[in-house]
Amino acid sequence: MKLDWKAIVPLAIGIGIWLIPTPQGLQPYAWQYFALFTAVIAALVLEPIPAAAAGLMGVTLAAALNLVPAVADKAPTTADAVRWALSGFSNGTVWLIFVAFMFAMGYEKTGLGKRISLVLIKKLGKSTLGLGYAVALADLALAPFTPSNTARSGGVIFPIIKNIPPLYGSTPESGARKIGGYLMWTALATTCVTSTMFLTALAPNLLALSLLEKTTKLTIGWNEWFVSLAPACIIMFVALPYLVYVIYPPEIKRSEDAPKWAAAELAKMGSITAKELTMAGLAVFALVLWIFGNKMFDATIVALMALSLMILTKVVTWEDITSHKTAWNVLCWFATLVALADGLGKVGFLKWFAALAAGAMSGFSVTTVMIALILLFFFIHYMFASLTAHTTALLPVFLATAMSIPGIPMKPFSILICATLGLMGILTPYATGPSPVYYGCGYITRKEFWTLGFIFGVIFIGLLVGVDFPYLMMITPK
Repeated sequence: MKLDWKAIVPLAIGIGIWLIPTPQGLQPYAWQYFALFTAVIAALVLEPIPAAAAGLMGVTLAAALNLVPAVADKAPTTADAVRWALSGFSNGTVWLIFVAFMFAMGYEKTGLGKRISLVLIKKLGKSTLGLGYAVALADLALAPFTPSNTARSGGVIFPIIKNIPPLYGSTPESGARKIGGYLMWTALATTCVTSTMFLTALAPNLLALSLLEKTTKLTIGWNEWFVSLAPACIIMFVALPYLVYVIYPPEIKRSEDAPKWAAAELAKMGSITAKELTMAGLAVFALVLWIFGNKMFDATIVALMALSLMILTKVVTWEDITSHKTAWNVLCWFATLVALADGLGKVGFLKWFAALAAGAMSGFSVTTVMIALILLFFFIHYMFASLTAHTTALLPVFLATAMSIPGIPMKPFSILICATLGLMGILTPYATGPSPVYYGCGYITRKEFWTLGFIFGVIFIGLLVGVDFPYLMMITPK
């Protein structure tokens, strides 16, 4: 039987770290847990088995070996291990992610997502630049209710816009730069911006907030997230189609046929249905409560209320929910990852590592350290093929490091570093779920993709730090 190197590497990493003598200042079980955690992260990156299975195995092994105590510096017990292993499944954020996948299914099943996209192309698609804005607005309309940017951009936007370039003789084999390359890059770049703009537009955002609460005890609501990041994100969103138009210009400037094609597709769909209207009403209902009702209802409860109404109004059926393999897979995956990341704090590893990092950064100003940590967290994503793995592996470490440095305002820093998760999806052809879709379509060459990824990555992180950093420092209470 041929050995799979992708399975061997995580095991080798974990065993190698396990065999290294425990560093001074750590309990043996803390170092052993770190070895196991590192092996799981390696498995998440290489994927020799499904990510959810890797997480489940990691949690199970840590619990079986009694590696995680109730609190740091206290010997683990069997009872502690069981409570910790199952703790991720009682996390409200994990269930919010699950319900958000049901919203995405409602958009798809009712046809509302497709209709919104086609209407925008019909109204704005006479010029190539207008078509770029139509693509961006379609993503914006879906983003607050679709935590999977793969489902939103790769599953709704891409299947629609891929039909447009051939109308102008633009195919991957011939004339890719006529219009196809521009549309594809605009769509990908836009979904990275909207993934940052809204808390519920990207599942790792929600995972990040769960890890943030466990590591720093800080909480950030839907409304606070949006208000905190709105200045930079609105600038990015408004400027993006034009920016792509200038940096990666299409050869064709007019697109007279796109509105006609969209109109024909809308005619095939017929008039708006009652289920589409119901889905739109429930989406607005959830959004209003997320923004204005956060003092009365928890965000997860709002999502569960909306899901209950979706079932009662038959927008989705219970059979639809039980058969949604992706949502259940993500539920198990994120529940185990939340527990694994929480374990780093419980065994005392984060406190130990943060003390080392803080010593290395002594002598630098608080502002310099904050910006350096944010930039490092952002650009290190070149090494990751999963936003979730990146979040789980590095966010608790970076937060603990910042907490150990006197003078760092944790609320602004936490918001900014969590906000990079959506934006970093622009960096590489494997940086986030939709990236392989747009790279694989053939309209953007490998050289163009890597070059544009770096250029727009610098623009995105530059605007985030240059605009939102001073803004957050200004509005944060002293």
